[in-house]
Amino acid sequence: MYLISDNVDTLTGMRLAGVEGVVVHDREPLRRELERVLADKTIGVLLITELLGSHFPDIIEDIKLNRRLPIVVAIPDRHGTGRSPNFIMDYVNEAIGVKVQEEEK
Repeated sequence: MYLISDNVDTLTGMRLAGVEGVVVHDREPLRRELERVLADKTIGVLLITELLGSHFPDIIEDIKLNRRLPIVVAIPDRHGTGRSPNFIMDYVNEAIGVKVQEEEK
């Protein structure tokens, strides 16, 4: 597992959990780091912060679509997720084409 983050706090937290990584902010450093990660066959899961992935979706989607490994997983950073509160229901609705009602509590 390896992390590419847009902030130091997320990297620090992941290092405490034993995950190494790097902080990048721009396209070219991200591209260079991804090339290094893709060449390292010991990395099976690439964690990338949602914000970084949303700034450079073309680069990330290319890896997801054209590579078997590493598996790319977008994670929220310390500011929380960029997804809507109902993103799982929206995903299911889109995937199966059926409106799923949320149970009232």
